[in-house]
Amino acid sequence: MTDDVQDGVQAAALDAALLGGPRALSLRDLADRSGLDLDLVRLYWRTLGLPHPDADDVAFTGRDAEAVERVAALLREDQVGRRTMISLTRALGHTSDRLALWQVEALVEDMATRRDLDDPAARRAVLDELPRLAPVLEAQLLHAYRRHLASIAARYAVEFAAGGDAGAGTDPAALPLARAVGFADMVSFTRRTAGLGSTDLSDFVQRFETAARDVVTQCGGRVVKTIGDAVLFVADDVRTGAKVALELARVLGGDLDVERERAAGGIAEGARGVTPVRVGVVWGRVLSRFGDVFGPSVNVAARLTDIADPSTVLTDPATARLLLDAPGLLLEPLPERELEGIGALAPVRIRRA
Repeated sequence: MTDDVQDGVQAAALDAALLGGPRALSLRDLADRSGLDLDLVRLYWRTLGLPHPDADDVAFTGRDAEAVERVAALLREDQVGRRTMISLTRALGHTSDRLALWQVEALVEDMATRRDLDDPAARRAVLDELPRLAPVLEAQLLHAYRRHLASIAARYAVEFAAGGDAGAGTDPAALPLARAVGFADMVSFTRRTAGLGSTDLSDFVQRFETAARDVVTQCGGRVVKTIGDAVLFVADDVRTGAKVALELARVLGGDLDVERERAAGGIAEGARGVTPVRVGVVWGRVLSRFGDVFGPSVNVAARLTDIADPSTVLTDPATARLLLDAPGLLLEPLPERELEGIGALAPVRIRRA
């Protein structure tokens, strides 16, 4: 069997395993079966972040048709509007693309390490294993998704039981959610990772992200996103926000010197260490959209990290006033500074008593 034929057989087998059957339908077929306009079906496919072929190219499966029919039912029954449907689909596409890539690359790295394979061989090995692993990954994804939905619903229920957000309805122009929002930014990321190979760099970044996420969730906050050398988090009350910020500064306060570790021949182990962070945390109103948060307090928290010393936490005067009676905290007013895009602000350092 030639390589081309073998690759074609493998592709067909993967389609059968991952897509539930052969590609036997076109974009026009999906539109006809769902009763939706062809342009809307094309838009749906595009917002998933997947290639959208010409209308008559045979590229879709029966499961693709079922997915489009579910969307059509939502629209016909007026359960969601067209704009919302597009937003929900875009969220799925963006998240699924990143999740699938993350998991496949993790599997490739695992194959290369455990079986002592080079990168191309490891990727072929993962292709062979995907039909077996996909159902397990799919089941775990559904379980995690439902647990996160339940967690969000529980937080909403608690807020409503407490009388909702006082002040949310007093100003129609105000952003809807009152939250503590914070940034933790790794110190000297470029210098610390200069010259690292792919495995060491992966270990270094994964160690930072894992440690940061563990701290945030254990202290009662939530990670909004990680951005390589930084993490953005939120908390539902100001004291929890301060607790998260202080714990991030403490746990990630070990000083990893990559150059020293490399010189000592221990870079593989050293790259798994922690590294100091600068932290800014601010209480304010935010808008939550697209899996992210927006608002003036987000910008202030980010700018405070720019001027913070390593392993320290800064806040603004308004947030500091809310923490005056918080047990176990010391607030240290600092000289006024000019924050880029914000203006003059006198930061306050938060310490443990």
